[in-house]
This record gives sequence, structure tokens and C-alpha cells, in this order.
Amino acid sequence: MPSSDVPDPAELLRQHGLQVTAQRIAVIRAVSAYPHGTVDDVAEAVHDDIGSISRQAVYDSVGMLAEKGLIRRIQPAGSPARYEDRVGDNHHHLICRTCDQMVDVDCAVGYTPCLTAADDFGYEIDEAEVIYWGRCPECMAADTQPVVQ
Repeated sequence: MPSSDVPDPAELLRQHGLQVTAQRIAVIRAVSAYPHGTVDDVAEAVHDDIGSISRQAVYDSVGMLAEKGLIRRIQPAGSPARYEDRVGDNHHHLICRTCDQMVDVDCAVGYTPCLTAADDFGYEIDEAEVIYWGRCPECMAADTQPVVQ
């Protein structure tokens, strides 16, 4: 369930001129509860919340919610799309190459070299998408554990 500081999903839908449905509310709650989840993760959480829902209804909901800016779609290279409810800022992501865990990384404050392209080709750049890849602390620690036989 969303925390108390998360806006009411029904009110968010209304503010964006969208019809309030149980499926859309459940999708917003699932994305909030499981940030960086795939459509499969969202579908499972929605099913647990409201019961039967088609995978197509989940795809339609996340697509429409992302288009309206209520959730954010992230598509790391070689990975299925993931969804989060942290929108409206220019944050980045760090992904573990071993376990696929994804965490948010705030954008640099002050001088932001990620927004200064070597050549902007005349574009007005207002956002940069950066994904850092590496290994999380748990996966690194697992590699240092002695093998038990």
C-alpha cells in the first residue's frame, strides 16, 4: 500500500482528466509499492490487490499512466521496461549486473556535466537519462564468501 505521503491515486487520475477505475488505482498503488518493477511485477501486485485483471489491461494502464506523466517508464539496455512513480525530476538509476536490482541516483546538483553535450546540434537539452551499471553490495559480498562444501 502507498505511504501517507503518496498522493491519493483517485485524485491523481482526476487531476489528469482520467477516468477513475479500480484497475488504474491498483496499478498506481503497485508501481508505488514496487518501484522499478516490470509489467509482470505490476500485474502480480494488481492481481493480489483486486483479483482478476488481464495482462493487456496492465499494459494499457502503465502505458497511459506513463504517457500522462503519472508514472515513469525506464528501459535499460537488455532489460524489460520498468516503472516507477518518482516523476518530475531528473534522477538517474544504478543497476546491479548480477541481480538486476535498480536504485535511484539523484542528479548532480550545481554543475551538471550530464546536461552539457559535446555537441547539442542546436537542440535545447532539458533532460539526460543516465544509467550506471555495476554490482550491488550484496552481490559483491556473495563473491567473497568462502565456498562451503
